[in-house]
Amino acid sequence: MTAPFMRTPSRPTASSSQRGFIIIAVLWILVALSALATIFSIYLSNSARALGTTDTGVQVDALVSASLELTAYQLLRADEKDLPAQGSFRFRMDNAEALVTFTSEAARVDLNTASKEMLAGLFEVLGADQKAAGELADRIVGWRTPSKPGANGDEGALYLSSGLNYSPRQAHFAHVNELSLVLGASPALIERALPYLTVFSKSADVDVLIAPPEVIAALPGMTPELLTDFLKQRPSLPRDQKAIAAALGPAKIPATLPQTRAFRVLTALRFDNGRRSSSEAVILLGSAKSSDKASASNKGKDEDDKPYSILSWQDQAETGSRPVKQAGR
Repeated sequence: MTAPFMRTPSRPTASSSQRGFIIIAVLWILVALSALATIFSIYLSNSARALGTTDTGVQVDALVSASLELTAYQLLRADEKDLPAQGSFRFRMDNAEALVTFTSEAARVDLNTASKEMLAGLFEVLGADQKAAGELADRIVGWRTPSKPGANGDEGALYLSSGLNYSPRQAHFAHVNELSLVLGASPALIERALPYLTVFSKSADVDVLIAPPEVIAALPGMTPELLTDFLKQRPSLPRDQKAIAAALGPAKIPATLPQTRAFRVLTALRFDNGRRSSSEAVILLGSAKSSDKASASNKGKDEDDKPYSILSWQDQAETGSRPVKQAGR
């Protein structure tokens, strides 16, 4: 008997709508994978850039530290009684070149020790009128002067009556930026004055052989004519008090040659890839004897044995000088 014809069952075929859904799903998966790949690529790029920035920052810090070390070394190797008031040098390390300039802090007006007349003169030179300059100088002296037992607190009362919720420190300025808290100090005037102020020289006098023209113009008794004549003579003047006094004439009183062990160090860096950076630091020298001790032994040493200490550090320091004004003086 012949076997009956066996028909193989046919497989169900997907409809066109089902095929379209599958294609769309696959496309969405590909788009998602592409987006993830893009995000991952961006993440890697940003991470590499961040690591590069961090590496550059570490390199900048190392170069600035090296410039401070070299500055301290040069100064401490000089005669203890005849430290250079300023100087400059260059050095190269890895892929960067550094230009280092250092200047004694005696070139600036010290907020804690300068006379009221010197402070008022500086503010007047920088654009304040005579009355406002004098009042601000009074407030600075009041801020830095300790209160006396039994005093009636007139200085603090001025701040309270002006609507301020604090009183003057009545102690030395800790930083030049503290000037912004002094009653009557406008932000514009502070910005102009900061390049000529310090709290590190510890001297009431300024070194006129290296001071900016604005500081020399602020000397009590200085006139535009005297200033012009002195600036012409200054490059040839020796570091001799009598010669300087003769050149200054009536403005000689606060213009000695003060000795300070605080120096401002400006480091300008230029990398081979064109990147530039600058930093400004103030260092306080130890003694030459301490430096010799430190170099003679690798053992731990006390704070007093350090060849120098860093008093301040500011990255991307701006430099420049403004026109000198002899307002009403």
